[in-house]
Amino acid sequence: MEHPIFDRIENARKPDFGNILTKTFDSIKILWQPALYHGLISMLFMIPFLILVYVPLAPMYIGLFKNLGDPYYQPEINFPVSFWVGYTLGVFVIALLVQLFSFSLVAHFYKVIRLKDLGSTEDPGGYFSYVKGNIGKILVLNLAAMGIAIVAALLCYLPVFYVMVPLQLFAVLFAFNQDLSVSQLIKAAFKLGHKFWLVIFGIILLSSMIAQLGVLLCFVGVFITQLFVHIPIYYIYKDTIGFSSEENVITQGN
Repeated sequence: MEHPIFDRIENARKPDFGNILTKTFDSIKILWQPALYHGLISMLFMIPFLILVYVPLAPMYIGLFKNLGDPYYQPEINFPVSFWVGYTLGVFVIALLVQLFSFSLVAHFYKVIRLKDLGSTEDPGGYFSYVKGNIGKILVLNLAAMGIAIVAALLCYLPVFYVMVPLQLFAVLFAFNQDLSVSQLIKAAFKLGHKFWLVIFGIILLSSMIAQLGVLLCFVGVFITQLFVHIPIYYIYKDTIGFSSEENVITQGN
């Protein structure tokens, strides 16, 4: 028997572009602080990743820096093949771990948005509460997203614009439907994304542009605005699929 969410997608109402943006801007007033905390925690996870990625290549970068302006300088890359194999695998594994916690953090942010939307004072739980019991599902979902994005990019990049919509729906669908399997989550994301692609694409594009405005605030604002794009995604979910059970939604992820 097919999951009820597919019937809800089939009968979903078309999201109103202007209404979603209005609700998004209204929500920022109460969500800027949680967005800041989530942004800072996300950055804390990225710093060790960047260190582990670039430190092994430090000698090469130092050589390039010392010889800036020398058009005849050729960087000496004396690393053996085994180093590059190990380095590539290491970066891939670390990237997956970072993505595991980042994805969980975004799912938690969706829960915070939901609780704020309901006016609930309930504790949303730990920032990485969604990792518990979902490690395999999150990793496979992110691997699937990576594979879809790579295939889309190989097809002359045009399909990237199509798949970016369902890929953006992975986290919100996961956050509020943890009973769905990976294949069901992917199917639901593409079904919903395909049905309202143009509206969702426009909202994602505009909110992503607005999210970059944090750079103007000496980069500090990025910690808040980087999560701006997830707020309209929440309202897209709410206005199309909706929530079948308030109590079930609130207690998920604890």
